[in-house]
Amino acid sequence: MSKIRHMPVAPTKTEAHGGGDTIDRHRHDDHQLIYVSSGVLAISTEHGSWIASNDRALWIPANIWHEHRFYGRSRFHAIGFPARGTTALLDTERPTVIAVDALVRELLIALTGTDLTQTESRHLEAVLRDRLRRVTAQPVALPSARDRRLADVCRLIEENLRHPYTLAQLADQVHAGERTLSRLFRDEFGMTFPQWRTRARILNAMVRLAEGASVTDTAHACGWATTSAFVHAFAQTMGTTPGSYRAGVHAAPAAPPDTTA
Repeated sequence: MSKIRHMPVAPTKTEAHGGGDTIDRHRHDDHQLIYVSSGVLAISTEHGSWIASNDRALWIPANIWHEHRFYGRSRFHAIGFPARGTTALLDTERPTVIAVDALVRELLIALTGTDLTQTESRHLEAVLRDRLRRVTAQPVALPSARDRRLADVCRLIEENLRHPYTLAQLADQVHAGERTLSRLFRDEFGMTFPQWRTRARILNAMVRLAEGASVTDTAHACGWATTSAFVHAFAQTMGTTPGSYRAGVHAAPAAPPDTTA
């Protein structure tokens, strides 16, 4: 594991990033809400891998290490919330992906601007708190495996999503029983092997679409036999088609705050 930087204060800011940019592993004493109004952000934590995009934000509780990689031209918004003396925005000790509707999007962009007074920021944060009680969680994430055999299986799948591994083939490679692996998927992830593999493919597809790949090329690269099967699985998971998702990711980024006034 690489060295974890300790950055006590989680800053509130907006930044522009290009595809391939990274933010090294670090942690804060504060809570943080992370959002990208354009592009896609892959976030790794000790609890697993997560994706933030223009319809999903990620809440990271205090003292959890995280690192970022950007895909596509991205506008990154981060809001810090003191862990002491205030009520947490979300009552959870684990990273949580939340849905971003039109109102939440505008609140996140406004709160990371540079022209708000402290009073205005407090008022907008209060509205954001109220709104987040109404939005639904969007758990598009890959949790980290604790069992070494399960971790090895997950790595094999992620390294070659095109290969149609069966659970029996994977069991042979990691020297475990098929029934044992099936139980580990249920016990550690709360899902079956096919469900986990579909989620891994969807997360990889989100990244590829953000980088500009076509829907057809993405379908083949991520292991679907047909484009129509990919479109169906993506829509079921994400609530939108891959084409619509790709168009949204590549929409013009939100304009940076005007600091010349």
